[in-house]
Amino acid sequence: MKRSQRISVAVFLSLIVSVGCESASSNQSRKPNIVILATGGTIAGAGATGTQSAYTSGAVTIDAMVDAVPGVKDLANIKGEQVANVGSQDMSFDIMLKVAKRINELLPKKDVDGIVVTHGTDTMEETAYFLNLVVKSDKPVVLVGSMRPSTAVSADGPLNLYNAIGVAVDPKSRGLGVLVVMNDWIHAAHSLTKTSTTDVQTFMSPLRGLVGIAAYGHNDYYNAPPWKHTTKSEFDVSNVTKLPRVDIVFGCADMSPDLIDASVNNGAKGIVIAGVGNGNMNKASLDAAERAAKKGVVVVRSSRVALGTVGRNVEVKDDDMGFVASDELNPQKSRILLSLALLKPRQVSQIQDLFYSY
Repeated sequence: MKRSQRISVAVFLSLIVSVGCESASSNQSRKPNIVILATGGTIAGAGATGTQSAYTSGAVTIDAMVDAVPGVKDLANIKGEQVANVGSQDMSFDIMLKVAKRINELLPKKDVDGIVVTHGTDTMEETAYFLNLVVKSDKPVVLVGSMRPSTAVSADGPLNLYNAIGVAVDPKSRGLGVLVVMNDWIHAAHSLTKTSTTDVQTFMSPLRGLVGIAAYGHNDYYNAPPWKHTTKSEFDVSNVTKLPRVDIVFGCADMSPDLIDASVNNGAKGIVIAGVGNGNMNKASLDAAERAAKKGVVVVRSSRVALGTVGRNVEVKDDDMGFVASDELNPQKSRILLSLALLKPRQVSQIQDLFYSY
């Protein structure tokens, strides 16, 4: 080979290496793309002063929330959409369906790496669990809120939002199902529950523990949710416009059975009993629940107690009465799962299997 040819080859190879390095550098430096779907809640709330508990939910736009978080745009390219604007006490299945369908539209796109949903804390566990069952992607979906409005002294929303975006851009969040980030803790949708009316550390995952810890965009994961969710879930709401009515009846001493009868008479397709102890209820209510089950209304026994599971055939003869035991799910999450289960005909035994699997 002539010297000039050797030089040409060397120059050509150096160009390939240079272009390759630039491409690798470009890929490494590309910031993830995160879409924030805003639904309102305390995190978007504002009060007249920074030291009062009263406030108006949903008073702050998503763009204003993002602009109030220093350094958050270094984590990701962020786009915000206002999907709803309610306090989460007014969260509805209609809004949940709207959020779920929008997430399922966005996540297949190559230029969307994850979703953050801002949400009030009152019903956050219900929306998170609903999305956990119907989102059809392994890409991260993270719910976040706050216990203090944006105008409060020491508002918790900005750091919660920063950490939620940090979780959404983390590759280790893929495949973990829908997550909730609040006060530095990463929760699985199946496990978390709100435990305090006003404390900043309100959310706990008492039975299964945390998925991990989020600290200023740096995450430590040590627990993977074992239940079916997202891409492994059989539930599909792409063509669903309305969910079946499922009521929750609260169990207590000397509870009235006519509350169960009223649910049946008003068209409930399912009833969740927030029972005493291990999902129990008094004799009159057991009889009313059995009558409901014989009419084709699916009755799920859950518990008003914060910890523990509701076991099948432990104190109540579920097999004889045609009931479902909620296992680990509290009443509000039992209602979510039962509503989805009732979208198609199923035997009671099949619904019971869903409660063990999801």
